[in-house]
Amino acid sequence: MQQLDFGGEVRKTVSGDTIVVVTDENVKPLYLDRYMQNLQSVGFDVYSFTIAPGEESKSGEVYLELLNYLAEIPLTRADALVALGGGVVGDLTGFAAATYLRGIKVIQVPTTVLAVVDSSIGGKTAINLPAGKNLAGAFHQPALIWRDVTMLESLPADTYLNGMAEVIKYGVLADADLWSLLLNYANVQNNMPEIIDRCVSIKNRIVAEDEFDTGTRQLLNFGHTIGHAIERASDFAVSHGFAVAKGMAAIADISARQGWCSRECAQEIIQLLENYGFDLSIDYSMDELYNIMLSDKKRKGGVIDLVVPERIGKCVLKRLTTEELKGIL
Repeated sequence: MQQLDFGGEVRKTVSGDTIVVVTDENVKPLYLDRYMQNLQSVGFDVYSFTIAPGEESKSGEVYLELLNYLAEIPLTRADALVALGGGVVGDLTGFAAATYLRGIKVIQVPTTVLAVVDSSIGGKTAINLPAGKNLAGAFHQPALIWRDVTMLESLPADTYLNGMAEVIKYGVLADADLWSLLLNYANVQNNMPEIIDRCVSIKNRIVAEDEFDTGTRQLLNFGHTIGHAIERASDFAVSHGFAVAKGMAAIADISARQGWCSRECAQEIIQLLENYGFDLSIDYSMDELYNIMLSDKKRKGGVIDLVVPERIGKCVLKRLTTEELKGIL
């Protein structure tokens, strides 16, 4: 899709006359003016709201600042928000859209690999609480997801790699053919359109089966239970994709030791992550991470569902008591 079609597609989706584009300080100088002008060209009154980059902006304070900004315009139920950015912008903007006036439309314009293949899809929106990541949120499906892969060309190397962790996740849990594409990591850039299409297809299929995350959709959390704990323990100095990479390596090793997958499978996962340049060391004790995991939103009373690999292309859910989880860690 050409970027110049964006305003026309939004006009088909939004009946009101006002749009607020939410972005961050990194994306703003690159793309904000272009997208605002494109929306203005089809008759929208366009405002913008800019946040600092990073997980610290997924806070109650920033969320309320955004809601108050929308109320001062004032935005109506016929209007919409545009999330122009990565996962943090998408999560925050989506949650604001889900709750402002009990729900208005949100349009996701992902600008990172992570957002394109994962966080912009499926309607999960959230902010963080001091007790943990994504503990306040809502399911709120985007009215439109606009994917312009040319924006990925401007990504810094670490931001690109941060998203590749989620791409590798999809290969492990659902697509051995995608895994084969990733093994040829010297040619990944040339294969990126197919890689993105495969990831988007997997997530759309799983979300269609389990929109509200009560069963199959939990498979998308491969590496995330330990990964989220690492993010929190580091006070978010370790970004999401890098933490998930550590989590995938850790759970692969645990799964091999528990006999849930072969040692060869675990080593293949770990080796590919290392080949892409991920640092898989964990600088926190498992006791510390376990205590953080107890506040994970996936815990149900005294049990937690852990996503484990059986083989490349297939993961399963293992329901463990919290004591069993502590034991295997």
